[in-house]
Amino acid sequence: MADFPSKVSTQTSTPVQGGAGSSLPGVGALRPDLGFLRSVVGALMVLEIVVGLLVWALIADTPYHYYSIYGWVMFVAVFLWLVTIIFFIIYLWRLHLKFYMVPWPLVLMIFNISATILYITGFITSAVAVQKTSIAGSYIFDKRAAASFFACVVMIIYGVSAFFTFRAWKGMGSNAATSQMAGSYS
Repeated sequence: MADFPSKVSTQTSTPVQGGAGSSLPGVGALRPDLGFLRSVVGALMVLEIVVGLLVWALIADTPYHYYSIYGWVMFVAVFLWLVTIIFFIIYLWRLHLKFYMVPWPLVLMIFNISATILYITGFITSAVAVQKTSIAGSYIFDKRAAASFFACVVMIIYGVSAFFTFRAWKGMGSNAATSQMAGSYS
């Protein structure tokens, strides 16, 4: 018992605080997740951003402020475009892994379902208003008609995203915790 103090190591070390060598998911330096870009949900988000930009840019290039009906279409297009960009950044930079307490698959599914419903109303509103608010064959008519077409396209894309995020939320054969932490995007 007398030799006990000589056997104890007194060397100290400092623990690594989220360094690059950390094996925990979501811990460490922010790096883009290129696997997300190659996933179905990531590719659909890119399409939603591009086509959503077309919708509001085409309407914004016409004198839409004279017709209150286009205010709703602009609200839907710009609001959903911005929120989609925020979700895209969250998933691309793996921030959803840092905020693990949020049920991200459920949040993304609810957003996509809501966006689909809002774009249904925006598409119908825009399509009905084209002929009433512009002269057929004019550049304003063409831009508003194109905006209606792209609103329909982005509505379909949000619907497809809702389907794939529903599948990710249900887990399709795995539990929700492992699919969220593993970065399963379908």
